[in-house]
Amino acid sequence: MRPISLGICVSLFQSLASLGAPLIPLQPDVSYTNSDPNEALWTPTSGSSPQPVRSGKGGSILGPDNVPLDLQNADSLAPPTTDSGDLDNYKWPFSLSHNRIQNGGWSRQQNVHQMSIAKHISGVNMRLEAGAIREMHWHTAAEWAYVLKGDLRISTITPDGHVWLGDVSEGDLWYFPAGNPHSIQAKDTSPNGAEFLLVFDTGDFSEDSTFLLTDWLAHVPKSVVAKNFGIGSDLKAFDHIPQEELYIFPSQPPADDANNDMVIPNDSPVPYTFQFSKVVPHKKQGGTVKIVDSRTFKASEKIAAAEVEVEVGGLRELHWHPTQPEWTYFISGQARITLYASSSTAATYDFYPGDIAYIPPSYGHYIENIGNTPLRFLEILKTGLSNCFATSSSTAA
Repeated sequence: MRPISLGICVSLFQSLASLGAPLIPLQPDVSYTNSDPNEALWTPTSGSSPQPVRSGKGGSILGPDNVPLDLQNADSLAPPTTDSGDLDNYKWPFSLSHNRIQNGGWSRQQNVHQMSIAKHISGVNMRLEAGAIREMHWHTAAEWAYVLKGDLRISTITPDGHVWLGDVSEGDLWYFPAGNPHSIQAKDTSPNGAEFLLVFDTGDFSEDSTFLLTDWLAHVPKSVVAKNFGIGSDLKAFDHIPQEELYIFPSQPPADDANNDMVIPNDSPVPYTFQFSKVVPHKKQGGTVKIVDSRTFKASEKIAAAEVEVEVGGLRELHWHPTQPEWTYFISGQARITLYASSSTAATYDFYPGDIAYIPPSYGHYIENIGNTPLRFLEILKTGLSNCFATSSSTAA
């Protein structure tokens, strides 16, 4: 289902008026909205002293204060007068997520426990050193991934026994359906390895609760493991099963050419990697957009996404998605969102690189570039089709 933008609604009303439809004037006793533009009062680089003061209301802070946080959250400390009611928090910075540090990398996550409003999508930010492996595992949620930095090699096996092994680079994608065992390894094309974003089609996914191969074998009697592989009573081959899951572990970097790293040639009829970095962006008024869905990336049956860039002063127009939740990840720049939840309930938040926004279905919103550099972000929706995105992905302010 297509999203609905405010511009479409206005055009409809204008069309009705041109056809001679009667227009009912506003009653004399109806007040108009405030003429205050309600712009963001400061950013971290504006040099302003953050105080909860706007339109002559509020007052300075006299007690202790976390000024660095106030500088990043102008519209929370001094909300626009259009904010109203009590809306659940829809912002989460990965910087506040507890980091799981391993020998070879780290991971941090956001799910419904960090942001209760995010009931249908969750995310993980992960880093692997060159050669390091996120060990083979599987889970009950589908996994969509976007490479932030570096190069990686992924592999998966389908329930039908088909194999896919492939490489991805910055801006590329992979997708694993629920239940497919898979592994991820950072190549050594960059000395720093790689970092990536994982998105799951459920709000309660936990990266700490996946099914891992080493963990499984550690909890099966060795006599059974030996019998399973047809070795009989010879248990020495399994003396080095780790007592605990490895999760992330260092290793030798893979071969430069993926073909030289294959045990058997790829025989999956569906590729599980997609070179999103090679897609040419569509130019819009005020920015650009690239869209991917199950028609261009066939494996991605439950996630569609847009990579959006909004120019300085630009705006991702006022719109809503009738049935799909939106999980938005900010890559660069400074953004502002007002979320409208009906019944005179609205709240405005500011976003920076590494922050997440979650927009429930049918909630009205926009994404504004309030910085002095281009704003770049991912819009991720829980659907396989891209017609959930507006045709005008960014407009001039």
